[in-house]
Amino acid sequence: MDILALNCGSSSVKYQLYDWENRRVIAKGVVERIGIGDSFIVHEADGKNTFRDEYECHDHATAVSLIVRTLTTGEYKVMDSMEQISAVGHRVVHGGDKFASSVLLTPEIIKTIEDVQHLAPLHNPPNLAGIRAAQKVMPNVPHVAIFDTAFHQTMPQAAYIYPVPYEWYEDYGVRRYGFHGTSHLYVSKRAAVLLGKDAKDCNIITMHIGNGVSHTAIKNGVSVDTSMGLTPLEGAMMGTRCGDIDPAVPLFMQQQLDVDARTMDNILNKKSGVLGITGRFTDRRDVLMCDDVEYKHRCSLAVDVESYRLRKYIGSYYAVLGRLDAIVFTAGVGENAGAIRQMALEGLEHMGIEVDREKNLATFSKHGETEISTPTSKVKVFVIPTNEEIVFIEDVVAILNGTYRPHTEYPYSFAE
Repeated sequence: MDILALNCGSSSVKYQLYDWENRRVIAKGVVERIGIGDSFIVHEADGKNTFRDEYECHDHATAVSLIVRTLTTGEYKVMDSMEQISAVGHRVVHGGDKFASSVLLTPEIIKTIEDVQHLAPLHNPPNLAGIRAAQKVMPNVPHVAIFDTAFHQTMPQAAYIYPVPYEWYEDYGVRRYGFHGTSHLYVSKRAAVLLGKDAKDCNIITMHIGNGVSHTAIKNGVSVDTSMGLTPLEGAMMGTRCGDIDPAVPLFMQQQLDVDARTMDNILNKKSGVLGITGRFTDRRDVLMCDDVEYKHRCSLAVDVESYRLRKYIGSYYAVLGRLDAIVFTAGVGENAGAIRQMALEGLEHMGIEVDREKNLATFSKHGETEISTPTSKVKVFVIPTNEEIVFIEDVVAILNGTYRPHTEYPYSFAE
């Protein structure tokens, strides 16, 4: 059984073709710059060199067709026909409060996704475009939606309701939803394995730190609070997003700059965060290594601000959980920026969090799952490379087999 996982962003489509029987990735890749010119595909196939080709993709339908052609024709093909694919799994960023699990796509389900796309206008439309394009190319196979928001539907009302007029929630769906759900699910299950405990017995703080950043408080195996909100803008400081700020700041600066709401939204999402402070960088490697006199202070400040805010989330979520078994760092920065991890955890020894400094600074994604806390640390600290795609794959297979259940009950292979 071969499963194709598709992750459609606003200007990209990531894909992975997975051989379920042999538990291996057959091929993976990405089409970049869709609809903005100079688009290209990067394709990696098992046992072959990485392939890169430029091809103009004006929309997601063209990009999906390019992926199909790359998988089935030419020197780098991995199958003779798309008929070998048993099902397709689609990442959908926002499911609102309509979906608490992955679902088989039907016209009714697609309509429901359309109904909540106003909650994620930058994300759900390309997700839907990818679904329609893939269904057109592969009309005879099941298509499954996997939602970023589903994992967080276990949050209590006290965690997801905002202190604004309640009618905003009733009439417009304004509440905390959370994102990166498949990543938080995967690494929390893996952390439970490393702890030698059942996930239902674990209290864990998961810290997904990449260009996008979100943290989740997981109590007895389920999400009870998370840092991103109605949109991915709330929460931690990110590569280009501001995260938590005084809500009066955007209104104040709109008046000062004489710009409209759309422009301000663009500034907060695409020109703030690490980029906003440094004025130049989003990649934390560039920030940490910067020796340019003009930017060095601002880069140092960006690291200080990010680390400080990470530490605040650890403290607040520890208070929410009451008891803490482990902290998990994941995603590009979380897995590779030992200096940021170190600064975020400094001074937390009184909370039972002790880090092996030397081991932490020497730990990267390539080392796999690694414990970076000291043997005497009451709270374990792990670096766990995330694997959202395997969650996609296992959800799809379970739905096809009729064995799918909520994540608290379903026996994921990676949770054993």
